[in-house]
Amino acid sequence: MNGRVLRIELRRSVAPWAGVVVLVPALSFLYLLDGSWWSGTTAWTAQWTPLAMTTRSLLFYLWPLAIGLGALQGLRDHRSKISELLTSTPRPARHRAATLAGATAITLTAAFAVLVLVGGFQVLAHTEYTHLGWLPISLVGVLFLVAGAVLGMGAARALPSPLTPPALAMGAFVFTALMHMSLGRTQTSAADGLTSTEPNRISLLSPTLDDVREAFVTLSAPVHAGQTIWLLGMAATGFALLVAATPRARLTALTPVLAGAVIALFVLPADAHRMYVVDKAASQLVCDGPVCVTRTQQARLADLAGPGKEALRLLRGALGDQAPDSVRENTAVLQEGSTPRWSRKTVLFDFDDDIGAGAKGEELTWALVGKGMVPGCTPVGWSGLGGDEYARTVALGWVLGDLKPLGAMSARLRAEVEAEARPVWNELKALPRAEQLSRIKAMRAAAFSCKGDPFDVLSGGASR
Repeated sequence: MNGRVLRIELRRSVAPWAGVVVLVPALSFLYLLDGSWWSGTTAWTAQWTPLAMTTRSLLFYLWPLAIGLGALQGLRDHRSKISELLTSTPRPARHRAATLAGATAITLTAAFAVLVLVGGFQVLAHTEYTHLGWLPISLVGVLFLVAGAVLGMGAARALPSPLTPPALAMGAFVFTALMHMSLGRTQTSAADGLTSTEPNRISLLSPTLDDVREAFVTLSAPVHAGQTIWLLGMAATGFALLVAATPRARLTALTPVLAGAVIALFVLPADAHRMYVVDKAASQLVCDGPVCVTRTQQARLADLAGPGKEALRLLRGALGDQAPDSVRENTAVLQEGSTPRWSRKTVLFDFDDDIGAGAKGEELTWALVGKGMVPGCTPVGWSGLGGDEYARTVALGWVLGDLKPLGAMSARLRAEVEAEARPVWNELKALPRAEQLSRIKAMRAAAFSCKGDPFDVLSGGASR
């Protein structure tokens, strides 16, 4: 590719605008809308892997734009009515195609790189854990944009109509939406019978990703390999269509994308648990005595260690030898809709849990005591207010000697929790110490097994 020709292409074509149209909407989406990408441990500026996963998720909208812009670029010669003139020149068609595709590829790559750099500078200020495991996620994201744009160019050259760019962009958007919402999802049933959906291998042909649930969850190597094969086939088809001069050549040009899709489907994992996997290095525990967090959150260990040790002391004073002996960040990744699994000997917590999110000092101690007494059986990915919250409030009050509703609740919800919990707490405190311990033990058995209602047990109900 001639450098001088490429520079002229960058100055005088619409290629630079492709980068602007990708970068500006992406930054506007992230900064002007208040969403889950700004909160918790999975915020896009909190850790490197969430940064890569969040920016990849934006391809739900950006990839169709890249395809449409590529198609617009591919129509340039037809709009200028110089196609026949160019075919009469001695310069090979592949050289012209390489310059056209290269200019757009450079601007799209630069735009996505700037997007990642904007988040990356903020990640550096928020975490002590640095690694390169996030890089393949972003590189495949760039390849999605470039391959989509090249395919759009080739398709527009083969079908030179003003309707081609909007039709391709809309088709790509519909494809992505279907992969994310229906065709790319498989209905599954958890062990307790609750149904949910999880991605299947077809969904991985789409550029977008599922929502980031944990900072230490990443994409597996087979996903990167399969998507790369699919995208190289897509780019090869786009380039072949750019240089094809006959209907037969255009038909033959479809071979790479079809072959890439077939090979990719053999390489991509069929099991959702092999698509999104735990990064073992990121989930490795860093400890201060009995209190441990993952490496992704090691900067928060100093603030957690004191409240964690105090929580263990309070639990030991209340429960004796049945008390847990350690506090640990939960690294289990369960299917959405499944019932959580808990340990009696370890207080498992999540920094994004509603109970302790944002809590510090004494409030964090109370949150950990509450989790140690009633960890909660709400299915993964669900939310609600019920028996677990009421039982946790009563159990915490039993340990501390006073009711203290946990979590960032509104005044209305706090009043509701106290109204439900106080009568049971008063009844429990009025019982002899032996009977109190009996009810607390029965309540914890129900709470940790997720069988029965722990609040019903505390009130002396049938589940006892």
